[in-house]
Amino acid sequence: MTTMSPTLPVSLPYTGNAEADALLASDPLALLIGFILDQQITTIKAFGGPLELRRRAGTLEPGALAAMDPADMDAIFRRPSALHRFPGTMAVRVRGACAIVAEQYGEDASLIWTAAVDASDLRRRLMAIPGIGTEKAADITGVLANAFGIRPNGWELAMPAEPSLAYVDSPETMARYLGYKRAAKAVAREAGTTP
Repeated sequence: MTTMSPTLPVSLPYTGNAEADALLASDPLALLIGFILDQQITTIKAFGGPLELRRRAGTLEPGALAAMDPADMDAIFRRPSALHRFPGTMAVRVRGACAIVAEQYGEDASLIWTAAVDASDLRRRLMAIPGIGTEKAADITGVLANAFGIRPNGWELAMPAEPSLAYVDSPETMARYLGYKRAAKAVAREAGTTP
């Protein structure tokens, strides 16, 4: 059983752009796409991506995006400035995610989490989405719990460790989170590995 808070955020402070941040809070598909894009680009660019995708495609309706010709979706992602460092890969992932939402969740991305019977079910549903792995599934679970009050049974054990976007609730906590990411990348560069 999933419990939900009656108070929903009007924005998520992930980009510094009021329209993009409001979209992340109001459109479950936008939030999901932001997490898909949050790989090997800045967090700010990743979560600004859903708004830019909507501008370029004219919609964030999952069925419409899933039905789009793959070449057209690819072109949307590649148009300057590209939506991602790997536009082709991300165009395929986002289109695939939209197909899952359209076909399995009746075009309502929020059902991925609101219909989950428990945290394990939520994790399974999230990890079936292209581009969502174990770490991102935990981060999304944390954002849902902390920002939206969506807490399926067992959610406490599924929460990510800090630092994570799950604990970002203001421009100040976002700045601290980004500082941690920069420091982690610097350490990884020194060690010759990737974070």
